[in-house]
Amino acid sequence: MSNIEEIKAVKNVTSFLMVGQSNMAGRGDIGEVEPIQNGLCHVLRMGVWQPMSEPISADRGSHAEFLPGVCLAASFADALANHVGGHIGLIPCAYGGSGIKKWQPGGVLFDHAVFMAKLAMRTSTLGGIIWHQGENDCSHFDKEAYRAAFLSTMTAFRRELGEDLPIIIGELSEHMGARWEKIARGVPSMNELFAELAKELPNCRLAKAADLTCRSDGIHFSAASCRTLGVRYFEEYLALKENK
Repeated sequence: MSNIEEIKAVKNVTSFLMVGQSNMAGRGDIGEVEPIQNGLCHVLRMGVWQPMSEPISADRGSHAEFLPGVCLAASFADALANHVGGHIGLIPCAYGGSGIKKWQPGGVLFDHAVFMAKLAMRTSTLGGIIWHQGENDCSHFDKEAYRAAFLSTMTAFRRELGEDLPIIIGELSEHMGARWEKIARGVPSMNELFAELAKELPNCRLAKAADLTCRSDGIHFSAASCRTLGVRYFEEYLALKENK
């Protein structure tokens, strides 16, 4: 049997759609933390389930200022796979620098994510959406505009992929560097809104991150913080499932 046939033969995968901007794609420094090696964790690449390794996302090429690296989704998948004793798949669709307007229904990023999720659903059961986004919108934060856009996006994802699909969102770091002062001013208000949205939107939870630190660039979570945040996403997902 060829390697690609072995990959296609992975059965009973529960998959998760990774959407948002760079802190979901992952920018933690490779080598700062131990790599996760778990045969139950997979990433959708070229339409097939391949063994999970970081970087998980390839949203930016080698020309980018901030290159893909360690990702919160890796420790999320690892913790969940170990808990359920089953295969977990990640569908990387996050795009660095993308504002909430770029994720509206009918836009390229939204349509790409839906396409990839439906492709994954041929060989897996879609378990939920993991979302991290908001830094792009903090420097010109408009609470009601963001609320409306966020709900529009999530309602449309559920209409396309499953009406009761679990959604886990994450807070932004409150420890950004001086370079990002304009963004940092909007972070507390954005995190407050996320808490409201997690209560307003059915089957949705919020992973806390206000205490987590950034890497040297001052805006992306450090690799260690990515690991911690991913476990918190897992804990919130587990709470959703246990409360149903």
